[in-house]
Amino acid sequence: MSILSVDQLSHGFGDRAIFHNVSFRLQKGEHIGLVGANGEGKSTFFNIITGKLMPDEGSIEWAKNVRVGYLDQHSVLEKGMTIRDVLASAFQFLYASEERMNELCGLMGEADDDTLTAMMEEFAMIQEQLDTHDFYNIDTKIDEVSRSLGLTDIGIGRDVSELSGGQRTKVLLGKLLLEKPDILLLDEPTNYLDVNHIEWLKRYLCEYENAFIVISHDIPFLNSIVNIIYHTENGELNRYVGNYDKFLELYEVKKSQLEAAYKRQQQEISELQDFVARNKARVSTRNMAMSRQKKLDKMEVIELAKEKPKPEFCFKEARASGRFVFTTEHLVIGYDEPLSKPITFSMERGEKIVLKGANGIGKTTLLKSIIGLIPSLEGRVTLGDYLYQGYFEQEMSGAKNNTCIEELWCDFPSWTQYEVRSALAKCGLTTKHIESQVRVLSGGEQAKVRLCKLMNRETNFLLLDEPTNHLDVDAKDELKRALKEYKGSILLICHEPDFYEDFATKVYDATNWSRKLS
Repeated sequence: MSILSVDQLSHGFGDRAIFHNVSFRLQKGEHIGLVGANGEGKSTFFNIITGKLMPDEGSIEWAKNVRVGYLDQHSVLEKGMTIRDVLASAFQFLYASEERMNELCGLMGEADDDTLTAMMEEFAMIQEQLDTHDFYNIDTKIDEVSRSLGLTDIGIGRDVSELSGGQRTKVLLGKLLLEKPDILLLDEPTNYLDVNHIEWLKRYLCEYENAFIVISHDIPFLNSIVNIIYHTENGELNRYVGNYDKFLELYEVKKSQLEAAYKRQQQEISELQDFVARNKARVSTRNMAMSRQKKLDKMEVIELAKEKPKPEFCFKEARASGRFVFTTEHLVIGYDEPLSKPITFSMERGEKIVLKGANGIGKTTLLKSIIGLIPSLEGRVTLGDYLYQGYFEQEMSGAKNNTCIEELWCDFPSWTQYEVRSALAKCGLTTKHIESQVRVLSGGEQAKVRLCKLMNRETNFLLLDEPTNHLDVDAKDELKRALKEYKGSILLICHEPDFYEDFATKVYDATNWSRKLS
């Protein structure tokens, strides 16, 4: 029996088609990876099946009484709630049941016999529900998930409005896991998570007995948790049995078979057209020519999918900087209170340094303190000579109502439209993306716009805060290649060793200087 059935789904934004007559089935216990390039509609698909977005055509049918848990890229937490409040809200339906049970206790003393019998039955049903969901061990469950996701270190009494992007993701993920829905929908769950917590999530999902669908560009993560892949490309949604590596293998075979069939058919079409052209005018061969023409008219022509433009990243380089890029002396970073112990270290020209470590311990704050976006609490930073900085933030800031063209013109007002379009196209964006407003683009497409702006400024010092978040496999590989070739200095925050280990000259664990985890 299907938990979810999607039939003949079609959807688009303006003249940009996302899906065309796609179908999808989710069976009980299936662990599905939803994959595809940036902008192919993965998050849109989640929004459609959860009812946030109405499709242009098609039907979506859930099995009765299915509880769906959805972690999306842009969830918002309410100011004033603590981490514990958010986690406890996973059991809201049980707290409501307990409240009803207490209400029944108060009413039983004045009820007549028939009403009392009905109340006793309802009381027993509620008690059974609470026992089934282990209601009286809720605090233990909350503490267990908090420890597993590193929320205990942050302090579960802390206001959620004070949390970093990674910490917010952990809180929402923790709430979702506590709810234990019949199906989990996880959109880029490893974004902002550090290595230890990705490993914990991996183990959790491997043992998860219910169904889930995960959108992710983290290939090692996907390979270890899924047994079905759905691939979205050119408006289609195709199913493959196995993990991501098996999908790639089957996809290449399918692609080769299609290309071979296309070549055979094109040869046949050419021969038929040639025969018709040579024989349609002669009386003796006209019938044979008409027969060949009918065959041509009835033929279902094979079409090869259009190759998606692959990004080409190349960072413009400024003149060389001085020997030392920056030096910190007894630097203490933070806002109202210190996040770090005194930090003393330096970076020399050409070094490519990676900062790793748990979320919320101050890695982003350190980057911003080094370039003066946030004042330090103690100590000082000395920047080197002839620095041309380029800073990539975790998320896009500012208004998103601009089109991609307008967004680039804000930074490069002297460029012609041709230059703007060419620069965006080199980053793997199609004409339709380029003419769209930034707000309707996927997270990966927005990241490509920001990378485009960064690459086209002359720099010799790049500060990159989790640049791989949201990027698809091709874009990640190309960014990795570009950073390996970059001759300037790089200070990078990243939780993916597979991405940085080929080019990093030093890797610092920020946990060592953090006050949060000391």
